[in-house]
Amino acid sequence: MRRPIARGEPKVQTLALAPPSAAAPTKMGAHRRQPSSHRRVAGALTLLAASALALLLLASRRVPPTYGVIIDAGSTGSRVHVLAYRSTAGLPQLDWARMASMKATPGLSSFAADPRGAGLSLAPLLEFARRRVPRESWGETESILQSCREVLRGSGFQFQDEWATVISGAEEGIYAWVAANYALGTLGGDPNDTTGIIELGGASIQVTLVTGEPVPPKFSHMLKFGDVSYNLYSHSFLHLGLNVAYESLHDLLSSPGLRSMATHLISQAKYKDPCTPRGFTRIAGSAKLPVGVLEPKVEYRPFAHSAGNFSECRSAALTLLQKGNEGCTYHECRLGAAFVPELEGKFLATENFYHTSKFFGLSSKPFLSDLMVAGEKFCHGDWSKIKNKYSSFDDGQLLLFCFSSAYIIALLHDTLKMPLDHKRIDVVNQIHGVPVDWALGAFIVQTTMNRTDIVHSKVEKTSSEDDLRYGERQVHHNKGQPMSRAHQRWEWVDFLQRSTIDHVCRFS
Repeated sequence: MRRPIARGEPKVQTLALAPPSAAAPTKMGAHRRQPSSHRRVAGALTLLAASALALLLLASRRVPPTYGVIIDAGSTGSRVHVLAYRSTAGLPQLDWARMASMKATPGLSSFAADPRGAGLSLAPLLEFARRRVPRESWGETESILQSCREVLRGSGFQFQDEWATVISGAEEGIYAWVAANYALGTLGGDPNDTTGIIELGGASIQVTLVTGEPVPPKFSHMLKFGDVSYNLYSHSFLHLGLNVAYESLHDLLSSPGLRSMATHLISQAKYKDPCTPRGFTRIAGSAKLPVGVLEPKVEYRPFAHSAGNFSECRSAALTLLQKGNEGCTYHECRLGAAFVPELEGKFLATENFYHTSKFFGLSSKPFLSDLMVAGEKFCHGDWSKIKNKYSSFDDGQLLLFCFSSAYIIALLHDTLKMPLDHKRIDVVNQIHGVPVDWALGAFIVQTTMNRTDIVHSKVEKTSSEDDLRYGERQVHHNKGQPMSRAHQRWEWVDFLQRSTIDHVCRFS
């Protein structure tokens, strides 16, 4: 794995002693020239410097790394990250060779009615971490979990209940931004040189960038690394992630005339689905009927007629993205009822942007124009031919790609106004082998806590139960309690019920 060189991280050069070369033969009786005293002194100084550097390198290698364990629990699965690092004067120096991760299913959303099962489901992840963290380091290692405190107390890792707190989806976006700019080597430098990030998850969209535009307090976050301040816009758009939007699509398509059809007790009826290639047939899931239309035991199941039309699918996607726009209270709302500034500079598009791009075999630039061509071809294709071409994919996976291509165009081009030939957007999930992931960003922020501040909007809120449930509480790092290297703080987010509740535990 190629290791990035982050700004502020010392570059280490190794010295190798060259083998002595054979001396040039001298003629018999010739006078042999003796080295001057200046040369002897210079040579001695060089040897002393080389010896000192060699000792320094050997000493640094003997210093054991500090370990961290992050468990990122999502709606479809949980993943454990084991990180090793050495503290430096600047950003943490990660030991990439010791990094490891493991994923387990199902996700915590499967345990909504069984909280104890949620804790037990993390046992294999903790065992994976134990095998990779030396036992003598367990007491100095932090695990990040939520709703699983009983399991953590018996894990052997350092943990206290009061180290738990709550963060919002916007903070998740900030941590992903930190990870991205750390990997790019721009963290700690000129704010204008940083790269924004747009994440298309399964349940939500996160948008985070440095902006010089005035930002309403709700969306404004100030992040400081040393003497450098970053004025960040960050917001999480719930229910607009790819999977949730795809589910909403069929509610949208099947809703016209639903009441009249239901009152006539039609058990099945067709609706046009432009986001599914022609030739595929299926019975859609149970539609949500208006209260009182039918008896509870009567089920209405609309029949989706596959139309395979990219333009119409794109229009339907745009309708989903603009839902709630009528409630906008700002001078402009590009996405729902939320403010979004002009997208200036360079951007990374991650998660489902990357997966869609990889499926279609697209290069990173220009992404949008190539995606539109590939999406049109796929949506207008015949289902049987598509199945033959992509035989390794199951139906559920394949069905999503027509919609995902149209949804991405509707999001980035139609909604956020990125040109189709935009060459300042890179579609990635890793940079030089470094995952662009919020967990790594949280690690970087917390290990540099004494030199890093996150300041949220100036509007303080009370920590009511509703604030905690919906992740709206303002979180500030406790400056009054600086922590030692062995007490780094970690965070963990799980999205239960389509991520409408953002939970994070932060452990010191």
